[in-house]
Amino acid sequence: MPLVVALTGGIGSGKSSVAAILNELGAAIVDTDEIAHRLTAAGEPGARAIGAQFGADFLRVDGALDRERMRKHVFADAAARRKLESILHPLIRAEARAGVEAAARTAP
Repeated sequence: MPLVVALTGGIGSGKSSVAAILNELGAAIVDTDEIAHRLTAAGEPGARAIGAQFGADFLRVDGALDRERMRKHVFADAAARRKLESILHPLIRAEARAGVEAAARTAP
């Protein structure tokens, strides 16, 4: 079984820099930020679920998540943040797990 390493830390802590170095060394990267952005794009499951739970006001005209509006809302309302996390975290975990499994199948 290949080694799986998770990079965690706050904004500006160097996660992206370390991931880039690991990628240069041949590591497969599963980026949960990229997954979250993809899931909240127009027509994607996260965006559709957010629109259903929070209302169309939290989606842009194209149907993607209005990140700025949602950011302001969830930073001001802990219950809303938990609701958003309950929508996105299971979707992100499933995508991340699938990415790790795919990387493991193709690992040397």
